[in-house]
Amino acid sequence: MQSKILVSACLMGHAVRYDGRAKPLLHPAIERWRAEGRLVTICPEMSAGMAVPRPPAEIADGATGEEVLAGTARVIELTGGDVTAEFLQAAENAVALARQTGCRYALLIDGSPSCGSAFIYDGTFSGRRQAGNGVTAAALKAAGVEVFSHGEIDRLIDRTRPPENRRPLRFWC
Repeated sequence: MQSKILVSACLMGHAVRYDGRAKPLLHPAIERWRAEGRLVTICPEMSAGMAVPRPPAEIADGATGEEVLAGTARVIELTGGDVTAEFLQAAENAVALARQTGCRYALLIDGSPSCGSAFIYDGTFSGRRQAGNGVTAAALKAAGVEVFSHGEIDRLIDRTRPPENRRPLRFWC
């Protein structure tokens, strides 16, 4: 049986982002996985009861999702509202859904304070990026789910192939 993939709802064309928009990821693998019944869709923030649209939020003070999970950082809206509890609930919901449905992989939208895995924003609402995980991405990784950003779909495709069909790794010295 092929492993299931947890995927950000906005990547599947659902208008659930903070600004009320979607950010569909158009790729043949998405359609193939959908036809195979392998995709499990979630918007972590909506699963925690957050509205659409909602104020933009970032993890404060250049911190990461791991620090939010550890209780040493907060998620703050542009308006100043503290939505840490909602983001923690969102992460918990995503991990529970991944476990219930047997998702070994996650394909998440990058940049989000929830789903970002290659980068998130630095908490200043200035558009500056930093390497790091959002709260949900960090929680999924801690739970043993392999997380890929939407920009890493080719890596996910290769990772989900049977081992004998994977591309060889290339190392450059």
